[in-house]
Amino acid sequence: MDSSNLANGGRILVDQLVAEGVDRAFGVPGESYLAVLDALHDTPEITYHLCRQEGGAAMMADAYGKLTGHPGICFVTRGPGATSASAGVHVAFQDSTPMILFIGQVGRSMTEREAFQEIDYRRMFGQMAKWVAEIDDAQRIPEMVSRAFHTATSGRPGPVVLALPEDMLSTPVPAPLIARPYHASAGYPDPALMAEFRQRLERARRPLIIVGGGGWNSEAKAGLEAVAGAAGLPVAASFRCQDYFDNTHESYVGQVGIGVDPKLAARVRETDLLVLLGARFGEMTSSGYSLMKIPNPDQPLVHVYPDPEELGRVYRPDLAIQAGGAAFVRALGEMAPLDGSAWKDWTASARADYLAHHTPTEIPGKLQMGKVMDWLREALPPEAIITNGAGNYTGWVHRFYPFRRFRSQLAPTSGSMGYGLPAAVAAKAVHPERPVVCFAGDGCFMMHGQELVTAVQYGLNIIVIVVNNGMLGTIRMHQENNYPARVSATDLVNPDFAALARAYGAHGEVVEKDADFAEAFARAQASGKPALLELRLDPEAITPSATLSGLRAKAQASRS
Repeated sequence: MDSSNLANGGRILVDQLVAEGVDRAFGVPGESYLAVLDALHDTPEITYHLCRQEGGAAMMADAYGKLTGHPGICFVTRGPGATSASAGVHVAFQDSTPMILFIGQVGRSMTEREAFQEIDYRRMFGQMAKWVAEIDDAQRIPEMVSRAFHTATSGRPGPVVLALPEDMLSTPVPAPLIARPYHASAGYPDPALMAEFRQRLERARRPLIIVGGGGWNSEAKAGLEAVAGAAGLPVAASFRCQDYFDNTHESYVGQVGIGVDPKLAARVRETDLLVLLGARFGEMTSSGYSLMKIPNPDQPLVHVYPDPEELGRVYRPDLAIQAGGAAFVRALGEMAPLDGSAWKDWTASARADYLAHHTPTEIPGKLQMGKVMDWLREALPPEAIITNGAGNYTGWVHRFYPFRRFRSQLAPTSGSMGYGLPAAVAAKAVHPERPVVCFAGDGCFMMHGQELVTAVQYGLNIIVIVVNNGMLGTIRMHQENNYPARVSATDLVNPDFAALARAYGAHGEVVEKDADFAEAFARAQASGKPALLELRLDPEAITPSATLSGLRAKAQASRS
């Protein structure tokens, strides 16, 4: 056998990733895929980011997928590594993000024995990935990796999981041909359906478009803004997809998600043509499935979605169009101009409601989060990237910060705590020239706070804003609503977050008054290091519009 034509699976895999255009990967090393790490040593085309926990690594890969539209790549080891990474895979699945998770696996001769850290990943990830497979033959690596890239990016994007047996990666085999780079595909709308859509739109008097989902891009955003602007069509964003449409555009009317403006929720119910453009209209966007009847909505419904299995899955649409969001917007742009005079006042009124709801509110305490968001709105450029995880603190970000550029918002529609910091690390790695600000609650930060040292290690100068109210605020809110005055398992004893940041080698400060925020933020920017600002929030300020004691009193009164 000609040894010059031999390569081990690790080398073949890395060569295929280079052919697919991969420029970086996120992971935590493990002995199960040492051959891959060795191949990466000689592959300057790919930067491997060493993370501190597999969940954080997988969330970084998800953020990369959101930012670029290309699959985010994550490497973890078997067993504990894979189970930790599952948190990020779930985010990618619910968020429709292209991602590929590679897991080191036990040797092929050891399977089905419950070998050290052995898991059947087909069973484990079966419901949270588009495809799960194990590569048993190194010569099939190009074939299966090519399929993984196509699967992750085509139709409704999502995660793919590939297990890599350790001996498959390390054993030399005749090197196979490397597959050509992937090409994502999404359905283009049927012209007859577009003609029917136009007819329905021309008959409407109170139309409303809700945009969201995966597979979006900056060209689609610009195209929809142009069509909506010319026709005066009102456009809302689904949960945590606010950067799909310029929030300062005259057609933007708000976000339909947690903390939705009651006036916008009423418009969703009152519209005479609801267009779901790429959005699934899941539990968070639909206010717990209360804004439309199931299965037959009262509102005439047009649903545009790339996956035929989603069309009619929950809501029976009057018109179902299988198409990617970007392709649908291109088809919209090819239509003759629309006369928007019939809904002009409807759009103007919805926009006015949004602006009123967008005005910061007063809350208890010395630190007014509304004023902090107001200052950031004026100080940050449109290209700044804002990230967050989950918690009541996000209500101030989603309600009061205007997103203007595509992919200036990275937030998990799955509602995963801990997402913001890993996402910020990935965002700064991909776009070092753009300001990146992460918001995290005190509970949220502790989920993946160790990734701050990853930012330090790679010189990624993010700014983390930890909103500290000493509790798991969202759970406490629900607790007071349902079991008032019976506080259980929601109070937190926290570290000194600023001191913790300094221990990691980052800049750290505490801010207790909103008047001090601007100077603290300027010092963070000038530090030349990743930075953390701990904002100490009055526990009474449970949401932008409610207090803890007010919730308790209301709940108690309803029970008396």
